Amino acid sequence: MTLTIPALRARGAARRRPRRPLGLVLAAAFLSLVVLTAVLAPVLAPHSPEATDLLNSLAPPGTEGHWLGTDSTGRDVLSRLMHGARLSLLAPLGVVLLSGVLGTAVGLLAARAGGWVDAVLTRAMDIVFAFPSLLLAMLVVAVFGPGLAAPVCALAVAYTPFLGRVVRSMALQEGARPYMESYRVMGFGEWWVTLRHLLPNVAPVILAQGTLSFGYALVDLASLSYLGLGVRPPEADWGSMISQAQSAILQGQPWSGLIPGIAVLLTVVSVNVLGEHLSGSIARRQGETR
Repeated sequence: MTLTIPALRARGAARRRPRRPLGLVLAAAFLSLVVLTAVLAPVLAPHSPEATDLLNSLAPPGTEGHWLGTDSTGRDVLSRLMHGARLSLLAPLGVVLLSGVLGTAVGLLAARAGGWVDAVLTRAMDIVFAFPSLLLAMLVVAVFGPGLAAPVCALAVAYTPFLGRVVRSMALQEGARPYMESYRVMGFGEWWVTLRHLLPNVAPVILAQGTLSFGYALVDLASLSYLGLGVRPPEADWGSMISQAQSAILQGQPWSGLIPGIAVLLTVVSVNVLGEHLSGSIARRQGETR
């Protein structure tokens, strides 16, 4: 069978196309599995996540239909893990979205306004940045009570300087480029140019920073749930599952706490791998355009 010249060129281009790293493929596959499991938890979970069976507590994995065993009150670990994935993913996503909006707004305002506005916002970001995010969340929970709303809002404020400083720096760099000056010369308003042309160029950096912040938020929220400052029983997330498994771990039966801990670890690593890939891709594209 003979191949035409266009077909040979297409095959050559396919061979030259860089292969995706194995770690990136595995990370994307795992995150897809976790998200799909969280969405379909009511359908896929073999048991109710709140159903207790004291006569079958701390059953090892594989016992009587409990593929991952049961916890100290006889609740199915797999079912709670699947249902807990919902809050464990939604809460960090809320932190990322809120901090993304706040950080982008503060960074753009500081870069475009300049002068004393820039100085005040920059110093304010430095102060918030110096305050430990987990401690800020604990103080907010102490005032407003346990639950997810207070920690999510507190962590969003704590994460705002991470993105705000990046957006400010990028906005200052993009604002000095010739195309920005040409729009100003043509009479377009400063904020129109910023929102119409500058923001889309900064958006990939915001996305990459958001993926990295997601991992930090997941760990912080799991830590708060472990301390009893997160979700309220009988709801479950991975941090509360680890907390409730302390007695079982001391009894030499660690699977009810080890399994959600592994879920947190693999999810954070996968998100970080994805974030590093996005950051590297953005850096390469920026290098090519310069």
